[in-house]
Amino acid sequence: MDKPLVVITGASSGIGEATARAFAKAGHPLLLLARRLARMEAMDIPNSLCRKVDVRDRDAIEAAIRDAESQYGPTDCLLNNAGIARLADIGAQSPNEWDEMIDINTKGVMNALHPVMGGMKDRRHGTIVMMSSIAGRKVYPDHTVYCGTKYFVHAVSESIRGYLAPYDVRVIVISPGIIETEVLDHVTDPNTLKNYKDNKVRIGGGISADHVADMILFAYQMPQNVLIQEMCVTPTRQEH
Repeated sequence: MDKPLVVITGASSGIGEATARAFAKAGHPLLLLARRLARMEAMDIPNSLCRKVDVRDRDAIEAAIRDAESQYGPTDCLLNNAGIARLADIGAQSPNEWDEMIDINTKGVMNALHPVMGGMKDRRHGTIVMMSSIAGRKVYPDHTVYCGTKYFVHAVSESIRGYLAPYDVRVIVISPGIIETEVLDHVTDPNTLKNYKDNKVRIGGGISADHVADMILFAYQMPQNVLIQEMCVTPTRQEH
């Protein structure tokens, strides 16, 4: 392959799927990781390897990455995208939902970082794209634990950026607002869901995940000595 390997977690829908299509169009081989294998295989992306992986399973992520690297060469870009939003009234929310968000959105991020970071450092080349949220920069009603996990992503990203910068490895943070994805599928609190949907209607809807994918590809294609540290993207009418 002329282009290096790109690894994408949470690749079965939304921003992960859109980014997979964008990088495939640009000629990159892909490792697509998610829990819904059939959804990834149905995308029918050439030069791609699809693996059913839960990001909470560190060993499974590493095994999948090693398989892909044996076929396509070293990972040059990781889109650390897998995440879940269980939005709810914090006083009424089940702690089981907290556990799920914390495990996927924080531990899962670290689990995906671990197998690629050392190789990028040794090769003095690579790009790590960390999927945060505007909720990693601001606090919103009924987003308590979700915001906490995304603030975590911001903090880890800044720390790792400082650690890897001397080795010419880039760390980019993406902070989307309301995007047309399946994020609402994870909301079980009916009042929270209604308020979210009402606000989305008020601002004229979310924006396409394709726009976010194009931003990620643009940032990746900049020269290696050019780092776009963070991109925050929202619908124009989303004022908060």
